[in-house]
This record gives sequence, structure tokens and C-alpha cells, in this order.
Amino acid sequence: MRAQGLAAAFGFALRGIAYAWRSQRNVRIQAAVAVAVVLVGAWLRVSSLEWALLVIAMAMVLTAELFNTAIEAVVDLVSPQTNPLAGAAKDACAAGVVVAVVGSVLLGLFVLGPPLLDRLQLLVR
Repeated sequence: MRAQGLAAAFGFALRGIAYAWRSQRNVRIQAAVAVAVVLVGAWLRVSSLEWALLVIAMAMVLTAELFNTAIEAVVDLVSPQTNPLAGAAKDACAAGVVVAVVGSVLLGLFVLGPPLLDRLQLLVR
């Protein structure tokens, strides 16, 4: 394997993101949710620590989805026919994404929920 420059490494990474964006509807949904979280966080003026937590959660979900996409592609390559082990690998990857999403949703509710309720109550009055 030959050494590659930083620019080439980023190029490969961007190509992977583009592939996931084109081929995985859930990546596009999760990106839209991340944009919504950023907008709500800005509106609520969350603290630096809260931003850090939200960014980590959003990155965790998108990273899990990218790993899921990569592993699914490899499984499809090496096992084009239906195979119980291939199915188990795909199911485990999907479960990893679900765990990341549930954790991120809970964190989002803890961070954004109370100030969002306060802000909405002020708007209703």
C-alpha cells in the first residue's frame, strides 16, 4: 500500500460521503435533522458545552451511518447471495445506527427540551 497525501485522503473521504449521500436515504434524513438541531440550538443560544454535546451526538449518528454503509457494501461484495452471516452483519450494523440515534435523541431532548419549552411558553403568552 502506498503513502498518500493529506489532500488525497480527504478526497477519498469526500467521495465516501458523496456515495453515502447518493445511496442512503437515511444519511440525507440524518443530515436534515442535524441542520434542524443546529438551527434550534442557535435560536435557543445554547452554551458552548451544550454545542459540544450536540456536535458529538450528530457526528456519532452520521459516523455510525457511514460505517453501516461501508460494511453493507463490503458484505454485498463478498456475499452477493443471501447468507445468514451476511444478514447478521447487516443487522448488527443497523442496530449500531439505532443505538447512536436513540442516544442522540435522548441527548437532544435533555439539552434542547427545557429551553425549547421555556421559549415556546413565552411565545404562547
